[in-house]
Formats: sequence, structure tokens, C-alpha cells
Amino acid sequence: MRVDETAIPGTYRVQPEPLSDERGHFYEAARHSVLTGLTGLPFTVRQVNNSVSRKGVLRGVHCNDVPDGASKLVTCVRGTILDVMVDLRVGSPAFGRHEVTRMSADDGVALYLPGGVGHAFLALEDGTCVNYLLSTEYVPGAMVDLDALDAELGLPWDLTGPPVRSAKDAAAPSLAEVLASGRLPHYSPPPRPRS
Repeated sequence: MRVDETAIPGTYRVQPEPLSDERGHFYEAARHSVLTGLTGLPFTVRQVNNSVSRKGVLRGVHCNDVPDGASKLVTCVRGTILDVMVDLRVGSPAFGRHEVTRMSADDGVALYLPGGVGHAFLALEDGTCVNYLLSTEYVPGAMVDLDALDAELGLPWDLTGPPVRSAKDAAAPSLAEVLASGRLPHYSPPPRPRS
């Protein structure tokens, strides 16, 4: 697999190399030694989440406010999404910057996000399924939500109408409100990847 760091420090885009034949294709979605070796961070799966969405569903922005050990690997396993990562780590050189990736079950692209990097996606097809491998278990109250449509975030959703959102996501505060609350995590430079 190919792993490239994005413009947000400590986040990575993982591109598998599929093996294809008349049956379809097979690829490694993740390998512990590769992720750990390239990121310099241990990645052990403690929880697995799946979401299934219809076309037009917008989920997020969700951010774990406990940066240590709160990494996740996100993969679209059915359908297609427009995925957005946004750096919400106070003091980061990329604070507020976002990275957009179109992901589908066919391309197998995955995104690695360390704690403090917010995540959201827009489902582009009915029945879209997204898989999350999490390095920590869910802790009630440890999640910070932001309004994915907040103009200050400026996330480039390609919307043809209003998105479908949960009541919780629709009521999420703006970036300015969350900054004022002091709940955003602080940036720690990621360890140097191993050679």
C-alpha cells in the first residue's frame, strides 16, 4: 500500500494496491506494521464502528477531544463519499485547514486521523457504508461536535440541496463557539515516521 501524509500534520491517505481478476478485486485495507512504521504511532484497534447512510446524508464534524491514542482509520466499504478532515488542534500550523478526499468502495482509499483532527463526510449514494477502526473505545462526553456548514470552517460540500443531518449534528456549535469553550485539543507535533 502507498501511504502519503496530507497537508494536515499527522494525517495520512492510504492507497491500497488491489489485486484484480475475473472475480473482482482484493486489497489490504490496513496493516499494523505499515501504519505504525510510517506514522511513528502505535495503532491498535479498540473499537470498530460502521455507519450506513442514504444519499445526501452529512455526518460530522466530530472530533475526539482526547488527542493521545484517539486515532482512527476511515474507509468507505460501500458506495461513495466526499470525506473531509479538518485540523482542530489549537496551536497546529494547519489549524482550521481541511483536506478533502473522494472515497469509494472501489478505490479502497483510507484516511488515518490522529486525535484532534475533525472528521465529516457527505454520502453520495444510497446505502453508503463507512467503516471506522478506532484506537480507543468511545467515551461519553469526550466528543466535540462542530457545525459542518459553519461558514468559518468553509468546508467545500458539493450540495445540490439541504443535506440530511441528525438533530445533534444540525445543532452543533460553530468553530468560534467551540474555541471559546476551550474544549478543542492542543497540538503536539507527530513523531517522526520511521525510515
